[in-house]
Amino acid sequence: MLRRIWDLYYDGFRHLPRWGKIVIAIVLAKLFIMFVVLKLFFMPDYLNSRYTTEQEKSNHVLNELITKP
Repeated sequence: MLRRIWDLYYDGFRHLPRWGKIVIAIVLAKLFIMFVVLKLFFMPDYLNSRYTTEQEKSNHVLNELITKP
């Protein structure tokens, strides 16, 4: 089944015009930047840096969910 899904996408990508392949490459590059690069630099691991146990982490999240409007 996975082979058939792979063949479907591979065949569809192979028959795209040149501009379609460029658009897909741009979209994939933007997704990579959004989810990998920006996460590394702008989204620090807040809970692991401030709390050591799972109980402390869960208490912090619970308090934030309850007290924030």
